[in-house]
Amino acid sequence: MPSFFSYYFFLCCFLFLSRPNCFSARTIPDSAADAHNPTWHGFNRFLDAAKGSHVDGMSELKKYFHRFGYLPKPNTTMDNFTDIFDTQLESAVILYQTKLSLLVTGKLDSETITTIMSPRCGVSDSKSHSLHSVGRFSFFFGKPRWFRGSPMTLTYAFSQQKMIDYLSLSDIRTVFKRAFSRWAYVIPVNFIETRNYESADIRIGFYRGNHGDGKPFDGVLGVLAHAFSPENGRVHLDAAETWTVDFDRDKSKVAVDLESVATHEIGHVLGLAHSSVKKAVMYPSLSPRTKKVDLKIDDVEGVQELYGSNPNFKFSSLLQSRNFFNLALGLDSRLSKWNFSLSLLVFLILFLCT
Repeated sequence: MPSFFSYYFFLCCFLFLSRPNCFSARTIPDSAADAHNPTWHGFNRFLDAAKGSHVDGMSELKKYFHRFGYLPKPNTTMDNFTDIFDTQLESAVILYQTKLSLLVTGKLDSETITTIMSPRCGVSDSKSHSLHSVGRFSFFFGKPRWFRGSPMTLTYAFSQQKMIDYLSLSDIRTVFKRAFSRWAYVIPVNFIETRNYESADIRIGFYRGNHGDGKPFDGVLGVLAHAFSPENGRVHLDAAETWTVDFDRDKSKVAVDLESVATHEIGHVLGLAHSSVKKAVMYPSLSPRTKKVDLKIDDVEGVQELYGSNPNFKFSSLLQSRNFFNLALGLDSRLSKWNFSLSLLVFLILFLCT
């Protein structure tokens, strides 16, 4: 007869192999933390801070939350943001975690700090900054959109003076053409490039630091780009970034995919604000060396609420994308683990019965 220790051993093996993956990291990996804006990188010292904490420099984190619409300015001009984790900051953290689909703890846990440190779009997230939210996608206040004749055609152009010299104009034009075509595929709007920058509906350029629109860029990583709601049409990208159109060709750890950012900013130009869906193109953050160009259902439903559907578009085409295929692979992997655990349980039962 098998001993008690044999029963115990097999039971422990089964429980270990069948357990869900419920352990979250407590620390931020160095490889991830290194690839961030130097100012935001310093926010890792706030890890695990909660209400009542006092940490030098927390006023900078409060400025971050104010910048992106989560924390109002101090009541008077004589007040400044303090280094105390107060009730207002706790509310801002909870709002941030809710808006960006993070675990809502009210604390600066690892997931929250990592997201804060991630490069992102410069457009505000919060409804307190005049956003109109429906479902998980959002619009700018008043749901502005472009009004043109039907079928609608919008022109776009690149600034001759505000460009970068390490990517060819041909590569940049190709990337933006693909980005515009993704939106045109789902709504009845055509996008045509023109050489007349001043008269174009959408005007694209690369800018550094304070460039006159009240939304200064901050150097490598941090804010990657920003755009304006209809019918403004401006798309500004931070010239300090290491933009790339091919990760195989560009090995920089801080390389940013131009096509991903272009697709996101075009969404703003069309009238979409940020989404709470992490995999959506309109989610506000994008890590270096990451490509996110395929519109998700949330992106499509949002933009179609503004412009209607392209008559040739079918939602079934999204279900056939490689992203849904990858999801299926992940499901198969999880099922395989459970099948193995079930097999082990059957073996254990047979062993005990012998």
